[in-house]
Amino acid sequence: MALYGLSIAIGILISELHCCLIPDDFVGARARGDIIIGGLFAVHGKMVNSAKGYPQRPAIQNCEGFEIQGFLQLLAMAHAIEMVNNSSLIPGIKLGYEIYDTCSEATLAVSAALRFLSTYNTSVEQLAFKCNYSDYTPKVKAVIGDSYSEVSIAVARLLNTQLIPQISHSSSAEILSDKFRFPAFLRTIPNDSYQTRAMAKLIHFSGWNWIGIIIMDDDYGRSALESFGLQAVKINVCIAFKEIIPAHLSDSTIQTRIDEAVNKILSETRVNVIVAFLKPSLLLKLFRKAMEKKIKKTWIASDSWSISSGISSMPNLQSIGKIVGFTFKSGDTTSFRDYIANLNQQKFEMNRLLDQYAILLSDCPKMKYTELYGCVSNYSKEATFNPSMVKTKSLRVDFLSATVNPGLVYSTQLAVLAIAHAIQKLCLERNCKNPNAFAPWELLQSLKTVNFTYMGRNINFDSKGDANTGYDVLIWKVNSDGKINFTIFAEYDTHKDTFIFKNQDKENVFQHLTKIRSRCSDECKPGQMKKTSASQHTCCYECVACPENHYTSHSDMGYCMPCNNKTHWSPVNSSVCFLKKVEFLRWDDGLAIVLLIITFVGMFAIFAIGILFAKNFDTPVVKASGGILCYVILFSILISFVSAIFFIGKPAEFKCKVRQTIFGISFTVVVACILLKSIKILLAFTFEPRVHSILKFLYKPFTLVFVCTGFQVMICTTWLIFWSPYIKENFSLQKTIILECKEGSTVAFGIMLGYIAVLAFACFIFAFRGRKLPENYNEAKFITFGMLIYFIAWITFIPIYATTFGIYLPAVEMIVILISNYGILSCTFLPKCYIILYKQDTNTKSAFLKMIYKYSSKSASTLTVSQVSSTSMPLPERHNSIQDIPLRPGSSSVSCISNSFSFHEMLVADIPTTKNRTRMRNRLSSI
Repeated sequence: MALYGLSIAIGILISELHCCLIPDDFVGARARGDIIIGGLFAVHGKMVNSAKGYPQRPAIQNCEGFEIQGFLQLLAMAHAIEMVNNSSLIPGIKLGYEIYDTCSEATLAVSAALRFLSTYNTSVEQLAFKCNYSDYTPKVKAVIGDSYSEVSIAVARLLNTQLIPQISHSSSAEILSDKFRFPAFLRTIPNDSYQTRAMAKLIHFSGWNWIGIIIMDDDYGRSALESFGLQAVKINVCIAFKEIIPAHLSDSTIQTRIDEAVNKILSETRVNVIVAFLKPSLLLKLFRKAMEKKIKKTWIASDSWSISSGISSMPNLQSIGKIVGFTFKSGDTTSFRDYIANLNQQKFEMNRLLDQYAILLSDCPKMKYTELYGCVSNYSKEATFNPSMVKTKSLRVDFLSATVNPGLVYSTQLAVLAIAHAIQKLCLERNCKNPNAFAPWELLQSLKTVNFTYMGRNINFDSKGDANTGYDVLIWKVNSDGKINFTIFAEYDTHKDTFIFKNQDKENVFQHLTKIRSRCSDECKPGQMKKTSASQHTCCYECVACPENHYTSHSDMGYCMPCNNKTHWSPVNSSVCFLKKVEFLRWDDGLAIVLLIITFVGMFAIFAIGILFAKNFDTPVVKASGGILCYVILFSILISFVSAIFFIGKPAEFKCKVRQTIFGISFTVVVACILLKSIKILLAFTFEPRVHSILKFLYKPFTLVFVCTGFQVMICTTWLIFWSPYIKENFSLQKTIILECKEGSTVAFGIMLGYIAVLAFACFIFAFRGRKLPENYNEAKFITFGMLIYFIAWITFIPIYATTFGIYLPAVEMIVILISNYGILSCTFLPKCYIILYKQDTNTKSAFLKMIYKYSSKSASTLTVSQVSSTSMPLPERHNSIQDIPLRPGSSSVSCISNSFSFHEMLVADIPTTKNRTRMRNRLSSI
């Protein structure tokens, strides 16, 4: 054992004097096999700079800063290959490996790639140039690595020349999914577009919209910044500042850029959440500076440092604030931990990096994990290595096991297994012990179609060469002993683009994040919208209340959504739209109840008058009022009252169509009957021959009523057919929908009312001419007054109807109809009822005949006197009766008496039986 340790120390010392004397000195670990797989891992953090800070000669430089995670990934590859060789996956075939330390630099990785491309099994390292490498057999069939995207990009461009498949376990830059530029690149993790989308989603769900981002200046950082920026814009998350730190630790400007980043964090007081795409070694420097400035924020960790043991071992880390990270999905690492636990007993053909780790521990004896990690990470090969310091090969396997990153170990194992399954498919019909059995490009084609199950998870590569295994979301918690515990509280499903919480307690962790404030402006509440100026970020705004009929249902909306003006409304600063209330003249409305009472009182009065007239049907007053014609008028007024009821209640198509037409036709019958009565009265007591002949021509009782009503029926029928009334929802009011009946055609409606007005005007003219009839038979005066009421009501209705709006418009029409009905009912029938009830002595035949005799005598005397005066004849002193008046054939007095006799015949015509008519004719003839 002592000789073995001494030989290691001497070998390392020699390599220290000259990093690479021969090509094999460059190899980190090797194991022979039938099929060789190359490996690239960042086991050191940087290359040692010269005095000028950059290389002076084209020679491989020394490395420093031992990276435990890179070393563990190397061991994970070696362990996975050993598992495959010990399994029956590819029986009879042994996999070997050749692993190189890239020192986190593309230069060393490219140097290693050149060795991979060199011809297989030759004594001289040479790379033959060919136009076609299809039959070329390079040193390795596939390559696993590198850890960093920038390094993988550089290596992939070289491996593309021979289409040697490269499978990375950690390089997540989105650009590597471009199969046109990187056709041979595959990876066992998702690309960064999924991670940035998950980060943006987490930030959005937590209510943060004003954040900072710090990246390292390489392909990984720039790609992550671009991808995250696009995702943030989609969900209205603003980046307050972007700080870029050099990716290479050998860069002399790193500390200056870190100081600038810390100062920027201090100046942006409203930024409390910072996203960092940095390698762990850079985060260590940033956090140390942030602790000096007493900065406490919430940090969103990318997969590159989310479970970094080096960072989690920093003393007093909780003072930096909360850390939420994303890491690749992992599997069971028990087998690998057992492998590490027995690392001292493992047999390696050659593993210089393991030997270097063993000697390195001699400088950090008996330290705690946190101190040991710092000691190892800060190790400088040139300053430390000395053979006299080699004491033992204690590997501190407990320390290695404690710093295992399960996600990276799992993805490294997947890379090896994917290659093994692809080889299995190729070797089914080939002798794969022969190095020329298949070319790397054939292995690449097999890898693209590989599909296997590992630890219960199906593994395959998509069209972009990515294995979308998903992410675990974790939070850093401090245990009671002061150690950091990585607590997974959710997982992110890349296929469903959603978070899946482990349990309710884990979901509470997410809810707790929402209490952290990182916003440029206060959140706009529902009912408000954001208003930004052209010079501001969209996340910096003021909140403005939504105007009427607009609303915002969620917080932080950029605009107010309009309500449906027809059916909904909203006040100022509203978060919802309210359904408009549908209004119409309801049955329980106070005015409607009053109008209904008035309507039913009128209908009751009609029935009462009808009964009263029926009991006194044979009296002169009833007969003089028209007898049966009275009942026609009463019935028509009753129908008119019924039509008024249709103006109350919810409008319906049937009600809209019939309410106006029923009124129009029924009231036309009423006016036509009254016109007939006016003509009859005037005809009975008119003694002017010319007027009498005209009235006699017009007096056709049934024909007149039928014709007058028929014209109105034609008008209403035409109206209903061509311009039928309909239901309309009136949306002009803010909070109310007025449900109303539209007339369909204002012209047709006007013609209907105008026709009634013409008939009423004719009634008025005829009644006005007969206003001086006998007192007890003077219907003309009341007809005149009734028509005046009608005209006043409807003339008043026109401007009111034109200016009234709302649910009480039907009430206006109803009131006019009721006024018209009551006007006709009162002026036509109430005087007769008064005579029947209170002046029964005048309602006898004798009194009636005496009244006619007096009026006839007076009219005849007036006409005789007028005649005598006009002929200069002496006037008799007195005539005691109409018989005493001297009459001459053809004289006006004869005409008067003749007219009187015509009136008598009309009266006789109203008597129902022949016997009674003869008796009445005899009595009238004796006058």
